[in-house]
Amino acid sequence: MARYKDEQCRICRREGQKLFLKGSRCYSDKCSVTRRNYAPGQHGQKRTKLSEYGTQLREKQKTRSFYGVGEKQFRKYFEMASNKKGITGTNLLQILESRLDNVVYRLGLGASRPQARQIVTHGNIEVNGIKTDIASYLVKPGDVIAVRESKKDNTVIKANIEAGAARPVPEWLELDSQNLSAKVLRVVNREEIDLPVEEHLIVELYSK
Repeated sequence: MARYKDEQCRICRREGQKLFLKGSRCYSDKCSVTRRNYAPGQHGQKRTKLSEYGTQLREKQKTRSFYGVGEKQFRKYFEMASNKKGITGTNLLQILESRLDNVVYRLGLGASRPQARQIVTHGNIEVNGIKTDIASYLVKPGDVIAVRESKKDNTVIKANIEAGAARPVPEWLELDSQNLSAKVLRVVNREEIDLPVEEHLIVELYSK
C-alpha cells in the first residue's frame, strides 16, 4: 500500500471537508478531499457514528485546524471569549479571525493560512509601522497592516496578490494592493466568516 505523506491533506480528509491549508491546490482537481473523500488509514472508508462528546471534540479540532492554533492557545482564546460581552461562540471566532496570520491570509498576501503564518514569522509584515513577526498578534479596528518596505519585492507575496485577485477581500478589511498595505475597518461579523464551524458545539464542550 502506498504511503500517504501529506499531513495537511490528511487533516482535511479526516475532517471530511476542505480546510484550505494548501492554497491553490485546495481549489484544484489535485485536492485530496476531491479525489479521496474519506478518512485516511486502513479503516477510513468505514462510517462511524460519533457520540455527543465526539461530535463536540471533532468540531473543536476542526476549528483549531482551520486557524492553525494549538490546544493551549485555543483554550486561552475561549477564556477570552467567555469574559467578553456577547455570544461566547461568536466572540471566539472573532478573536481567531483577528489573528495577524489570518488577516494576512484574508488580504490575499498568503495563499493559505500556513503560508501566511510563515510570511509573518519571517518578518515581512508590520503593524502600525512596527515590524511584527508574531502570528498570533491580535489586530483591532484602526490598525494598519503592511508589507515592510524592504520586503515589497517578495515574489511569493506578489504572486499571491496576482493569483488571489479573484478572491474578494472581506468588507471588514480595506486593501491597497498597489502599496501592499491594509486597514482593519471594524470587527468581523459572524455572517462574514465563511468557515463551516458550529461554534456552539465548542462552547458546549468547554462548558462541561
